[in-house]
Amino acid sequence: MKNYKALSFIAALAMMVSAAGCGDKNENTDNAKAPETTASAETTTEAASNETEVPEIDGYDLLWNDEFNADALDESKWNYEPHEPGWTNEELQEYTTSTDNVFIRDGKLVIKAIKSEKDGKDYYTSGKVTGQNKTDFTYGKVVVSAKVPEGQGLWPAIWMMPKDESYYGQWPKCGEIDIMEVLGNNVSTAYGTLHYGEPHGEKQGTWNLTGQTYADSFHEFSVEWEPGEIRWYIDGNLYNTVNDWFTAVQGEDEKPYPAPFDQPFFVQMNLAVGGTWPGNPDETTNFDNAEFEIDYVRVYQKPEYDTNVKKPEKTYREPLEDGNYIYNGDFSEAEDLTDDVNWKFLLFNGGEGAAEIKDNMIVITSEKEGTEDYSVQLVQPDIPMIKGKKYKLSFDAYADEEREIITCVSAPEAGWIRYFEDTKLTVTPEKQTFTYEFEMKEKDDPKGRLEYNLGHRGSTATVYISNVRIEEIA
Repeated sequence: MKNYKALSFIAALAMMVSAAGCGDKNENTDNAKAPETTASAETTTEAASNETEVPEIDGYDLLWNDEFNADALDESKWNYEPHEPGWTNEELQEYTTSTDNVFIRDGKLVIKAIKSEKDGKDYYTSGKVTGQNKTDFTYGKVVVSAKVPEGQGLWPAIWMMPKDESYYGQWPKCGEIDIMEVLGNNVSTAYGTLHYGEPHGEKQGTWNLTGQTYADSFHEFSVEWEPGEIRWYIDGNLYNTVNDWFTAVQGEDEKPYPAPFDQPFFVQMNLAVGGTWPGNPDETTNFDNAEFEIDYVRVYQKPEYDTNVKKPEKTYREPLEDGNYIYNGDFSEAEDLTDDVNWKFLLFNGGEGAAEIKDNMIVITSEKEGTEDYSVQLVQPDIPMIKGKKYKLSFDAYADEEREIITCVSAPEAGWIRYFEDTKLTVTPEKQTFTYEFEMKEKDDPKGRLEYNLGHRGSTATVYISNVRIEEIA
């Protein structure tokens, strides 16, 4: 239940916790008061002349906020973070401190990507702002209202990183909380993701809009970060909950849970151009409209948090009576292929097609192959993979005409490594049985995923798959 009132000056309680070594992380109390924050009285409120209606939220106190009602970026709360092109993710943009790239307009923060020319080549600039060392906090609820740009190669993000990235070690050991990411070529889907490790692990949720997009209007993106659980919301809809993570130097024991998400983090926002995930801009990208708009950022905190939390036990699904770890591998049930139960059909990056279960097989038709192997994809998640065990994958497949497909067993929550490597196979109009054996060499994972990737193979011929099995053989 939310109550609204005019915001007055509220002083945030700053409880400074000394930076103890990792060995001190075992010392939990049942109820700890709201932990460290560097937010001060000046950073918690707007000036009286810019008084804004800000919601109260039951059980929370407002820690700090920015309604962007000033004439310029409030540098008591935010830093510009300049970077050269290619700094990360093979992105093309230079992050600048220019007010051409970061500015306030009509009560909103605008981060604008600009295309120009340098040395005879396309050159891109954009903006990134962070709250590091100014509005850091440990645990709380972050609420951001934002509108994203549409366009191939544009990549807006609202995310959180630790104040001291070296405390547990560099990324991904330090942890990362992605409140929102949207790809400009698919502005109907938003992603909320947790990164941790090492090895790199991630847990991701998505929220899809129907009949509208995140570029049409402002939407509210929120994260509730607590000692033993992190929850993601869009427009009040809960769409991702994570309570199982870890951090470790690879080959060493894990740090005590809930590390690394038990240290001060800060909010940051940016608009990237290009990179490994969204791909680069093309002739369709309109940079006149390449603006990421943020209406407000609000951070709330509970008066106290229960830090005496334990890591949940992992659960592994059982094989069927015949030993098969693939559910509905005989395609006897015409199940929903859009949910996360058993089989799921997915399209990405220009892939177009459909899948249907009939006659004890799945029929995958493609209209456009897309730009990636996974542009047309059939998967089954939640396959338990146990270190040291040997497995056999088998299935029957044929196609309307000779073509390639790729199969693998991937690790969506362990950095997308492969437990069974990407394997190309040629399917023909004659049905064939394919059999592969592999050994699980990584740490136990209840979330292995069988994939069939039909995209970007130079063909859109229809593929038929049946009798899919994964069984333990040793």
